[in-house]
Amino acid sequence: MLLVEDEPAQREVLSYNLDAEGFRVVSADNGEDALILVEEEAPDIIILDWMMPKLSGIEVCRRLKMRPETRGIPIIMLSARAEEVDRIRGLETGADDYVIKPYSVLELMARTRAQLRRVRPSTAGVVLEFDDIRLDPETHRVYRADKVLRLGPTEFRLLTTLMEKPGRVWSREQLLDRVWGRDIYVDTRTVDVHVGRLRKSLMQFGGEDPVRTVRGAGYALG
Repeated sequence: MLLVEDEPAQREVLSYNLDAEGFRVVSADNGEDALILVEEEAPDIIILDWMMPKLSGIEVCRRLKMRPETRGIPIIMLSARAEEVDRIRGLETGADDYVIKPYSVLELMARTRAQLRRVRPSTAGVVLEFDDIRLDPETHRVYRADKVLRLGPTEFRLLTTLMEKPGRVWSREQLLDRVWGRDIYVDTRTVDVHVGRLRKSLMQFGGEDPVRTVRGAGYALG
């Protein structure tokens, strides 16, 4: 999650509560740094303050929603502007939700989880499907053509990431962050090894290889 808030006290409170809820939070205190972090971190969701130095939240939102590679990232806009015209402007710019300050932290957490369920369905226990592959995050089982596949825990997390966004090309660095975590040092070649194991597992009962290698970019499903 990317948290963009220029007020240190607000940023600290939100970071603390989000971390307590199990989110990995990166933060910025201005719009320009926020755009850089979106490129580096590929966040699943953004909590974005409207009034900020250097570049306003509304402009950050507009730029992100114009780009195909970032258009699908949910943005929750935070603002002290309570007028209807301001809420409409925020939503029409592309914000997925609009929360007026002062707000309830519990309500913001609920809104955040609701947006994440939409883009990361496995967090809500939703069964993921792609062609003849089915992944059940609650039972931790993967099926292909109704046959149970044997996957290691790393391959399961890797497949979950790929199945949540079929067609999206993930770089090795992005997969390392998502599957292994930023706090663990793993060589990017390790990704290639586990992708190879995942492919072998997916084809253990036959069928075509669903994982696509994009030269110079990374991997995608389909």
